[in-house]
Amino acid sequence: MTERLEGKGIVVTGGSRGIGEAIIAGLVAEGARVLTCGRGNRPTTLASSVQWETADVAIDDDVRRLRDRALAVLGRVDALVNNAGVLNGGTVADTSDADWDLLMGVNAKGLFQCCRAFIPPMRAAGGGAIINLGSTSGLSADPGMAVYNASKAFVHGLTRSIAVDHGPDGIRCNAVCPGWIVTGMLEASFATAGDAKAAERDAVRRHPVGRLGRPQDIAATVAYLASDAAAFVSGQTFVVDGGLIAGSPVRPEFF
Repeated sequence: MTERLEGKGIVVTGGSRGIGEAIIAGLVAEGARVLTCGRGNRPTTLASSVQWETADVAIDDDVRRLRDRALAVLGRVDALVNNAGVLNGGTVADTSDADWDLLMGVNAKGLFQCCRAFIPPMRAAGGGAIINLGSTSGLSADPGMAVYNASKAFVHGLTRSIAVDHGPDGIRCNAVCPGWIVTGMLEASFATAGDAKAAERDAVRRHPVGRLGRPQDIAATVAYLASDAAAFVSGQTFVVDGGLIAGSPVRPEFF
């Protein structure tokens, strides 16, 4: 059977670990040619077929260099997956200028710069797909995560604008909104609780599907949105959270 992404050139930002690493593996398994980037050195776990570029998406010159490298090695970019992101806590009153610059620099400005850099060559080639990694945190506010929540709400809003403005250019744009996905970041969050195992059990209990998410759950959605199977899908936010935010916070035992 022919893979649905056979021959497509796809750029994935933030591909060194976690969700990004799973996205790349899923795209490669579907036949895509992939270039990814990160701020450090090439990860040893990355498949040999995947191209690597050291780049910080918060730096405009790095983004332009990433685009030029992608066009050189892939020929054309059929899809852009904006996965690079950082997480930092704090209420508005607790957030420093440095915290703001870090979060908004990568999560908002970096994603915007990547879209701005890749839309013109996509348009010239007749179209493409942009998949932005948002978050359930941009749909309902996690406490003590003010600027992170805001940065992800920005991602959702920009996604809709790109879909509206560049749909006539043949460019589709959608956002994937992960919930609680088992990565090093989530495990570190549980570790800050007094009882990490109890915190994890409580988190699982909140999910109607009975488990936490896996990076592969996000990768599967991204692969679909990058494929021609999603040719009529644009301007949407796809929540992948096991039903976490669908239900009322009232517990059944209260009835």
